[in-house]
Amino acid sequence: MIFSHLPVLLEECMQGLALKDGGTYFDGTCGGGGHSYEILRRTSRSRLIATDLDEEALRAAGERLAPFAGRYRLHHANYKQFAAVLDEEGVGGLDGVLLDFGVSSYQLDEPARGFSYGKDAPLDMRMDQSAPFTAADVVNGYGEEKLAQIFRDYGEERFARPIAARIVRERAKEPIVRTGRLASVVTEAIPAKFRYGGPPARKVFQAIRIEVNGELDGLEEAVRGMALRLNKGGRICVLTFHSLEDRIVKNVFRDLASGCVCDKRLPVCVCGRTKELEIITHRPVTAGEEERKNNHRSSSAKLRIAERVTEYK
Repeated sequence: MIFSHLPVLLEECMQGLALKDGGTYFDGTCGGGGHSYEILRRTSRSRLIATDLDEEALRAAGERLAPFAGRYRLHHANYKQFAAVLDEEGVGGLDGVLLDFGVSSYQLDEPARGFSYGKDAPLDMRMDQSAPFTAADVVNGYGEEKLAQIFRDYGEERFARPIAARIVRERAKEPIVRTGRLASVVTEAIPAKFRYGGPPARKVFQAIRIEVNGELDGLEEAVRGMALRLNKGGRICVLTFHSLEDRIVKNVFRDLASGCVCDKRLPVCVCGRTKELEIITHRPVTAGEEERKNNHRSSSAKLRIAERVTEYK
């Protein structure tokens, strides 16, 4: 299957980055290279450093970015390793950072990857196919309390406990190793009158995917670190697809934009905090009607943008 992924909010991201010729940009989740391609196409003499956990995505990105040979470097790495990657490339301050936390169309549509509740396949869900830990390990190895916790915390699933209990009972009969069986077990654990508003297993699959890939681990520190890696006037654009990620990004931006937090009655600042960011999007940008119609995966996307207002040190 050919790697494909429609970049979400493409024009909004490009405008948000305020691209300039000769800039240095970091795409931490380059996928098939859709956003990266546009960064390079719309600028001259610019440099792009990109990372992704999916080696198939990186191969596709390499092919797509071939016309810009010499202006980009791709790394098989987690975006959370950005500091080491940038240091390896000899990059100090950045003029733009882009993070797109969406799962690609290829990953969802390729049954063998095991991300989809709509296609029967081995339970996998690894972004990085070289990683040893899979969704089957979560489903068959975690205790009932732990399962309920991740369903509640990462999926915001109201029936987390009965679903976890049902999984434990069913796996005792035979290990749950395929997406189709897991989806059926989850559906059966949810009262029939509450099986609306989309596929019943959607939230559980999201929660397991987040756990398998450690998607929220270190997210706050990474976004903060990348924002502080920007040159003055540099922009950071972050696309999120569920409220857990969006809340973290919003709070980081708000904290870095707050500056001094001293009691106003004090004659001088003693906290030493400096305002680092200006928030460009006080409300997240969302996809328009036309994009939602052409790419239903854009319907949950939220884009937040901030600009560095101090010098990179």
